[in-house]
Amino acid sequence: MSGRLLGIAVKARTRAPMSMRSQAALDPVHGLDGDWRGTLDGRQVSVLFEEDWARVCADAGGRLAWTLRRANLYVGGLSNPRASGGCLSIGDALLAITGETEPCSRMEQERPGLRRLLDPEWRGGVTCRVLRGGTLRLGDRVQFVPEEGAA
Repeated sequence: MSGRLLGIAVKARTRAPMSMRSQAALDPVHGLDGDWRGTLDGRQVSVLFEEDWARVCADAGGRLAWTLRRANLYVGGLSNPRASGGCLSIGDALLAITGETEPCSRMEQERPGLRRLLDPEWRGGVTCRVLRGGTLRLGDRVQFVPEEGAA
């Protein structure tokens, strides 16, 4: 099963506004070009899944921009694996899933109640480490690759 890359966003520093991109370079040392978290071990890139965000929006009572979650990548047509391990193949790039993107107090500042809505079932998405870089483009194919097939 595969999905598509629906959104790319970066923030230059903590608390900075999200900046949308139609494409972005990704590499194992710096993470996503232009994003301040790129050098953090285990959490270089965050990925939000459309299906989870739709549930959050429904529970919030209306549509919300996916960038409100402050994730780097927005993926449609692919279910959140809800587990560490395995990889996401996006275009030529490969991302190792390192864990859950845990909702923080910033979510409450963005919209009261958002943190609570993101908490169950990994709705906030996953954190990733870049294994293989490349240029990400909107519309790129996204696939889950089990751990044994990621080498």
